[in-house]
Amino acid sequence: MRAFVIAHPGGPEALELRDVPAPEPGPGEILVRVRAVGLNRADILQRKGHYPAPPGVPADIPGLEYAGEVAALGEGVTRWRPGDRVMGLVAGGACAEFLVAHEDTAISAPAAWPYAEAAAVPEAFLTAYDALIRQLGLTSGEAVLIHAVSSGVGTAALQLAHAWGARTFGTSRSAEKLGRAAPLGLDVAIDSSREDFAEVVRRETGGRGVDVVLDLVGGPALEGNLKALALRGRMIIVGLTAGRSAQLDMGLVLNKRLTIVGTALRSRSLEEKAELTGDFEREVMPLFAAGRLRPVLDRSFPMAELAEAHRVMEANAHFGKLVLAW
Repeated sequence: MRAFVIAHPGGPEALELRDVPAPEPGPGEILVRVRAVGLNRADILQRKGHYPAPPGVPADIPGLEYAGEVAALGEGVTRWRPGDRVMGLVAGGACAEFLVAHEDTAISAPAAWPYAEAAAVPEAFLTAYDALIRQLGLTSGEAVLIHAVSSGVGTAALQLAHAWGARTFGTSRSAEKLGRAAPLGLDVAIDSSREDFAEVVRRETGGRGVDVVLDLVGGPALEGNLKALALRGRMIIVGLTAGRSAQLDMGLVLNKRLTIVGTALRSRSLEEKAELTGDFEREVMPLFAAGRLRPVLDRSFPMAELAEAHRVMEANAHFGKLVLAW
């Protein structure tokens, strides 16, 4: 099969299309003919040598989310049949013509969705749903601040928060992207290149602050996050694009009785991933069917242009998801 391989740590030119052996499904696994792959920041970090794949996963083939059809079944598989349309998360190896996934981590891809749209869903919406709903327990009537609201996870989190009845605040360094986020349910747009987001939150909430912060940037945002949170506020750290270190004012944490949570999906056990997938199918997939959520696809590249897609993501020249299609 063909697959993109990270020949060596480095820039986009390190991605090489090669012929490699196709994987075979083991017990409880399905072989998927990959039609489209979602691009994520983790792929860029892996390409640069900063985010190695976990044991048992192709070490040099990037790609964390896919859409395609079931090509073959491993021993004992009962949920799927050859030809079924599926999408889901894997810990690596998606930038290939075939991959293997456990049957309980695959999600049925709606027949009406092109594969490119299906590939734009798993990482963004599973991450946002797990962070906001399962871990922080966001409820109707609460206020939530979403950093990098124009990103894949950001646009997913925005739609989920809106569907759950929360008041939404979102940051971006682009006024144009904030304008595009408004139809997805953004109530208060904050241009973080011109405004102090904590001050905007304070002003717009009458000094109370937000109940929840979804931090996709890390680094220097921490100080403002603590100021923006209300009493007993909750924050979850999902991404570290702005840096992994920051000064922590523990006095604010104590005085406001704050909860700070860190999260990652890639390193979780199979049982945890299967449980998340099941919850997602029950709680979130019906919202797509009802038209309350939708994939946000910026553009789809031919798989041969994977290096160019990496460059676009590194330049932050997109809104929502970038997808590669075979």
